[in-house]
Order: sequence, then structure tokens, then C-alpha cells
Amino acid sequence: MIAQPYHLYVERTDAAKNMARYYAMSIEPNLFGDICLLRKWGRIGARGQMMVHHFGREEEAVQLFLDLLRQKRKRGYRPRASVPPQ
Repeated sequence: MIAQPYHLYVERTDAAKNMARYYAMSIEPNLFGDICLLRKWGRIGARGQMMVHHFGREEEAVQLFLDLLRQKRKRGYRPRASVPPQ
């Protein structure tokens, strides 16, 4: 069972470079009791790509979640006021 919800949606836009990207992450349990970190990214308005990481412990998933968050913040990704429906 996950102690608290982990959900993130950030965007990076630059009109001069025709850049409009999104990056989303969440930590969720799967049917077998493992903890999964789901990552989705791509161009805003497009389906994009998805990757799933499986962990035995929640702490490992949270560590990767925070590391990826730091990387995205350094690259200019920022939170959006409201999350678009998926």
C-alpha cells in the first residue's frame, strides 16, 4: 500500500523554438502488489510515450521520482495550473 499519492504533471513551452512538451509521473501499485512508477512524456496534444518501472519497495520508487523531478526542473519544466484530462 502506498503511504501517500505521488502525481506530477509539468510542461515546457518555448514559442520561439516551437516547443510544447509535457512530462507526467505517478507512483501506483500493480495487481501483484509491486510498486510501479509510470512515466509519460511527449508533445502537448499528442499521445507521446510511456515507461513503467517496477519496484519491490515504495522508497525506491520515491527516490527515482524525486531524481527525475529534479532533472526536469533543471531542464525548464514547470507545473501547470490545471491538469488536462487524459
